[in-house]
Amino acid sequence: MISDYVKGKKKFDYPTTIQKGIMLHREIDTFTDQHEATKAAKEVFRPAYRLYSGAFVDVVYDYFLATDQHYFSEDSLFKFSQDVYQHLDNNTQWLVEKFAAMYPYMKMQNWLYNYRTKWGIEKSMGGVARRATYLTESNTAFELFEQHYQLLKDCSRHFLAAVIPFTEKKFNELINKDDLII
Repeated sequence: MISDYVKGKKKFDYPTTIQKGIMLHREIDTFTDQHEATKAAKEVFRPAYRLYSGAFVDVVYDYFLATDQHYFSEDSLFKFSQDVYQHLDNNTQWLVEKFAAMYPYMKMQNWLYNYRTKWGIEKSMGGVARRATYLTESNTAFELFEQHYQLLKDCSRHFLAAVIPFTEKKFNELINKDDLII
């Protein structure tokens, strides 16, 4: 959850298990950016949002993951979200200041669970625009999401079919290492 806020060598300020989580997150980000489905999905947002197109695709992927019955039922997503919040509550000492400031709102509004709703995705896209230096609105992003819904859904399914086994493999490689190799 904090990986996007931990830059460069700052990861060494954390225990080994968190360092491995940061490494896994970075591996997934690289895989995501290079995947052909992500490149196609970014083209939907690129004319309006240029370099921020990837951030909107991440939100779209969250929506399709949260709504895919193969991965989550409504009940299992709710339980998953509560488990994540409990884990974060138990580890607040490791939360990066920016994330720690946002986290109470995330938990109170249950962002993780609300990824399964179009309302939640629209709010999340608004969050991308608020946190971005050069964006002033996200309404266009949500309109593009709705206009290209089937294309984005197809991209998401293609991507998820590849990223799940990739992540499992990388996770197993990281947890099976005795020493952290940098």
